[in-house]
Amino acid sequence: MSSRKINWWLTALAVVLSLTIFVPLYFTIVTAFKTPGELAQSGFGLPQHWTLDNFVTAWQLTNFPARLMTSAIITVGAVSLTLVTNSMVAYAVGRNMHRPWVRRLFYYFVAAMFVPFPIIMLPVVKQTAMMHIDNEAGLILIYVVYGLAFNLLLYTSYIRSIPLEVEESASIDGASRWGIFWRIIFPLLAPMNATVGILTCLWAWNDFLLPLVILSDPGTQTLPLAQYVFQGQFNTNYTVAFASYLMAIAPLVLVYVFAQRWVISGVMRGSQR
Repeated sequence: MSSRKINWWLTALAVVLSLTIFVPLYFTIVTAFKTPGELAQSGFGLPQHWTLDNFVTAWQLTNFPARLMTSAIITVGAVSLTLVTNSMVAYAVGRNMHRPWVRRLFYYFVAAMFVPFPIIMLPVVKQTAMMHIDNEAGLILIYVVYGLAFNLLLYTSYIRSIPLEVEESASIDGASRWGIFWRIIFPLLAPMNATVGILTCLWAWNDFLLPLVILSDPGTQTLPLAQYVFQGQFNTNYTVAFASYLMAIAPLVLVYVFAQRWVISGVMRGSQR
C-alpha cells in the first residue's frame, strides 16, 4: 500500500485561509442571537440567553418577504437572461475570431472591464430614467450588459476549445446554425454556464450600488437596500443587522444545497475535456 505524503505547509495555509471565512461567520451567527448588552460585554463569546427577537425585528423592519421576492425576481431574471444572451454573443464572436473586425469587436467588449462604474454612473442613471426603465426590468438589463465583458472572455475561450468537427457533422445532417447552438453547443457549455450563473447570482443578490442608483420606487428595494435601515447616523444596530444578514444569506445557501449536483456535474464535465 502506497502512503501519501502530507504537505504540511499547504495544509497550514488552507487552515489559515479557512479562518478568514469561519471567524467572521461565527461572529455573525453569535451576534445575531445576542442582545446589545451581551454584545458589548462578551464580544466573540457565546450568548448567555439565545433569542430570536433580533430575527423578528429584522423581519418587520425590512419587510423581508417583499424584499426577498424583489431580490429573487431580479437575480433569477439576471442569471437566466445572462446565460442565454451572453453565450450567444460569445458563440458568434468565438467562431469568427479569424475575422479582423470581429477580433476588434471582442477587444472592444473586453475593454469595458477596465472602465470603473462611478465614471459612467450618472449617465446611466439619467438614461434609465429617460427610458422609463428605472425599475426591476431595467436593473436586470444592466446586469446582463455590464456582465457581458467578463462573461464573453470566459465563454469565448471555452467555445474555441470545442472542435469544429462537431458542428460540421451536425450541419451535414441538416441542422441549422440555431439548432447547432441550442442542441450541441449550449449543452456543452454546462461547466461555463455553471460558473457564469454562480458569479451572476452572487453579484445580483448582494449588489448594493446599482439598485441604489437605478431603482426609483422605494417599494422595489432589494434586500441589501432594505438592510441599510439598520445603519443610523451615529450608531448601528449590529444585533438586528446581523440577524438580517443571516436571513439574506439563507436563500443562497438553500440554492446551493439543491443545485450542488448540477454545479459539481458541470465541473466534472469540464475536467474531462
